[in-house]
Amino acid sequence: MSLESLRVLVPEPLGEGVQASLAVSAAGPFDVVVLPVDAPFDAGDFDAVLLPQRTGLAELPAHAAATALVVVAEGEDAAPLVDWLRQGAADVVAAQELRSPGFGARLRVAVERRRIEREARQAYATDLATGLPHRQQLVEHMSHLIALRERQPAPMAVLVLRVEGLETITARFGHEAANVLRRKLAVRLRAGVRASDVVASLGDDSYAVLLAALLAPGDAAHVGAKLLTVLRAPFQVAGQEALVAAALGIALHLRDGAQPEALLARACALAAATPAEGRLSGAAANDG
Repeated sequence: MSLESLRVLVPEPLGEGVQASLAVSAAGPFDVVVLPVDAPFDAGDFDAVLLPQRTGLAELPAHAAATALVVVAEGEDAAPLVDWLRQGAADVVAAQELRSPGFGARLRVAVERRRIEREARQAYATDLATGLPHRQQLVEHMSHLIALRERQPAPMAVLVLRVEGLETITARFGHEAANVLRRKLAVRLRAGVRASDVVASLGDDSYAVLLAALLAPGDAAHVGAKLLTVLRAPFQVAGQEALVAAALGIALHLRDGAQPEALLARACALAAATPAEGRLSGAAANDG
C-alpha cells in the first residue's frame, strides 16, 4: 500500500540532515521545505513542522491545532520538553535522531497521532443529533473571533434561536422523527447564513448562530428575522407536515459583553424571555 506524501517544514540549520534522512526513509514519501528559522509560515500548509527547542513556547498554540509539531531537543533537561508536550507538541526528538533510519517512521506516526487526536476532538465537539458543533466548540470559535476583532475591529454578534414544537413531534412520531426535524432545522439555519458564520447546537431545542463580521450592528436583527422566517416554513417529518415556532435572542459583542460566555448568556436569556413566533403542529398561531 502506497503512503500519501507528507509535507514537512524544517528550519534551515536542520534542513540538510533531515532531507537526507527522509529521502531514503521507507516511511516516505516526504516533501521537505526548508526555511530560515525566523521566517514566517502558515502551519496549515504542512503536515509536520520541526521546531528547535529554543523556539518560544508562546508560538506553539497558534500552530498546534492541525499540524504535528515535532520539537528537536537541544539538551538533556526534561522539564522544558515536558512543557512542550503539555502545550500540544506531537513528539520530542533528540537532534541526533534526525539522521537515524527510523526518523521517517517516527515522523509519520506523529502526524497520524495528531490526525487521530483532532478527529477525536471534533467528534467530541459535535452534536450527534444535528451534526453541528456544540456549545464548547462554539465558545472556542467565539474566543478566536474575539481575539481577531481586537486586531481587526468589526461588529460581530451571536444569535440564539429557541425552538418550540419538538416535544410535540416526539410525542406524535417518536424520538427519531424529532431528531430528523432537528437535522432539518440545522440545514435551514446553515443555508440561511454565510459560510464564514457558525451554526451550533445548544441542546435539544436551541441553536446559536455566530455572525463573524457585520457591516453594521443592526444587520444582526435582519439576519435573525430572516432565520425566523426560514424556520416558519413547514417541514416534512415521517410523511407528515410539521411546524415549529422560534424565539430569537441577539447579543452584540462589546455592547452586551466582551467574553464568549457572557455573550451567549445574554442571547440565551433574551431568547428565553421572548415569545416564540410561528405556528405549532396541531396548535393555533402564536405570533408573539
